[in-house]
Amino acid sequence: MSNKDPEPKLVYLLPNLMTAGNLVCGFMAVLQIFEGTILRETEGTNWLMHYERSLFFILAAFIFDMLDGRVARLGGQESPFGREFDSLADVVSFGVAPALLVFKIVLNDLPERTGWIIASVYLLCGALRLARFNVLASQPNGGSMKEFTGFPIPAAAGLIASITLMLLSLYEADKQIGNWKWLLAGLMIFLSWMMFSKVKYPSFKALDWRVQRPIPKLLVVCMLVAAVIIYYQYSLAVLFTGYLIYGFVRPYVSKAWRPELDEEED
Repeated sequence: MSNKDPEPKLVYLLPNLMTAGNLVCGFMAVLQIFEGTILRETEGTNWLMHYERSLFFILAAFIFDMLDGRVARLGGQESPFGREFDSLADVVSFGVAPALLVFKIVLNDLPERTGWIIASVYLLCGALRLARFNVLASQPNGGSMKEFTGFPIPAAAGLIASITLMLLSLYEADKQIGNWKWLLAGLMIFLSWMMFSKVKYPSFKALDWRVQRPIPKLLVVCMLVAAVIIYYQYSLAVLFTGYLIYGFVRPYVSKAWRPELDEEED
C-alpha cells in the first residue's frame, strides 16, 4: 500500500462512548422537563425536583462533552465521525433541552407565540454554530484548540438553564417567575447572537490538568468547587455568567494574569 493512501476511517470506542453519554444525558434532561411540567400543571408535588434533575443532566452532558475530545486527543483518535457525532449530541443536550426547559417554564406564557419563536431561534442558532465549527475544524489551520470564537453552545445551555433554576427556586411557591420571564426571553435572544459573535473564549478542552499547582492554589480550587456544589442553585448561574462576561473583558486583562484565568499559552 502506498504511503500516500489515506488512513482507514476508524470509529474509536472510548471517545464515542463519552459522546453517547452526552446524548443520553440530553435525552434524560428532556424527559425530566416533561415530568416536571406534568406535575406542575396538575398541582403535583416535587415538580421543581424534576427541573433540577434536568439541569443536572445538562451539566453531566457538559462534562461528557469535555471528556470526549480530550480522550480522543490523548489517544490520537480524533476522527470526522467523532466530530459529527459530537455535534449531533450537542444539538440535543445543549440546544433542544435548554430551549425546551425555558419554553415550558416561561416562554409559553409570552403573547402571540413569541416564546415559540425565541426558543426556535435559539435552537437554530445553536445548530448553525455547531455546523460552522465543524466546517472550520475540518479545514487546515481552522482555528486554535485553545479558544472558541463566539460563545460555545454548552456554556450557553448551562447559563440559561442555571439562571432559570435559580429564579424558580426563588419563586417556587408561585410556580411562576412573573416579569423575570422577559429577562429570560431577552437572554435567549442575546445568547443566540453571542454564539455567532467574534468574542473569543478560552476552551476548557485545551486545559492541561497535569500541570502542577501550588498547594494553596489547589486548596482554593477545591473550596470553590465545594461552594459550587453546596450552593448550586445560585453558584452555577454566577459561574456561567462570569464566563460570559470574561469573554468581553479578556482582551483587557493583563497578559501576566491571563494564564491564571484560562489556559497557559504554549
